[in-house]
Amino acid sequence: MAGDEGRITFGDFRKVEIRVGTIVRAEPFPEARQPAFKLWVDFGEALGVKKTSAQITRHYTLEDVIGRQVAAVVNFPPKQIGRFMSEILVLGFPDEYGEVVMIRPDQTVPDGGRLY
Repeated sequence: MAGDEGRITFGDFRKVEIRVGTIVRAEPFPEARQPAFKLWVDFGEALGVKKTSAQITRHYTLEDVIGRQVAAVVNFPPKQIGRFMSEILVLGFPDEYGEVVMIRPDQTVPDGGRLY
């Protein structure tokens, strides 16, 4: 557990906007330094489709991810990754080898919903 210096307030947590979206497009990202995919995630009417790169090639194929709901931070500033502009951060946990396992709801929920 974090010590007092690592604690945040509920207000701090609310600043991080984590929403659910559905991956609608995925492409290889061969120019990335680490193996990765380019992903387009639909967050519904409120945010629309946002793009990102994700180092998820160990556990997922391009075909596997289409239609999959994921959790993502949507209020980071855009980040240039090579010639690709990443707009969101798809969230995951490391497996025993440090490879990303994406987070998703265990039931289908409306795209754009905010984590609370």
